[in-house]
Amino acid sequence: MFTGIIQAVGRVGHIEPRGGDSRLTVEAGALDLRDAALGDSIAVNGVCLTAVGYDGARFAADVSGESLSRTTLGALGAGSPVNLELALQPTTRLGGHLVSGHVDGVGEIVERRADARSVRFVIRAPDRLARYIAEKGSICVDGISLTVNGVDGAQFDINIVPHTLEATTLHTARVGQKVNLEVDVIARYLERLLLGDAAAQAAGGAITRELLERHGFSPNAS
Repeated sequence: MFTGIIQAVGRVGHIEPRGGDSRLTVEAGALDLRDAALGDSIAVNGVCLTAVGYDGARFAADVSGESLSRTTLGALGAGSPVNLELALQPTTRLGGHLVSGHVDGVGEIVERRADARSVRFVIRAPDRLARYIAEKGSICVDGISLTVNGVDGAQFDINIVPHTLEATTLHTARVGQKVNLEVDVIARYLERLLLGDAAAQAAGGAITRELLERHGFSPNAS
């Protein structure tokens, strides 16, 4: 598990294709790897990877075909900046929110504009994720724990304060750029709980008006 508070910005050393998946080598930058061990989890742009090797201030991790197909890692190249965070420990301050490092989908930045000293981004999420994104809820963007300021359909906006802008890869983020998204884990499990027995069906069921009313939620309630 992670907090979504980025500890360092590193850079991709190289990506080596290996029979359908890849091995990623990352220059860790200011990330403290002194007590890191083989098998530790490290979040790279919000993707939980298992370290399989260390060499000074670098680490290597295998990236499965599943991760390559569901995240932006496959589009990275040598020199690409990446947000890094070590797995949380029992003594870690939980300054963000609980982040699993399991990316739910890839979004796209559709707007970037100045907002006083901050920068406001508008991001379009995949339609299937829209129901998990709520105003003033939490979302993880490229591994960064952020608060959703507003929602409009499948689009949401986030406000990035100067410190976060400079301490993460968002300072170079541009319109059209793809980003990894992880919705709040509570929303995912709540949906499955509401489905009840329908969750065991082959298609997994869906949250419908009828289902909400059966559980006491009225869409017309004020």
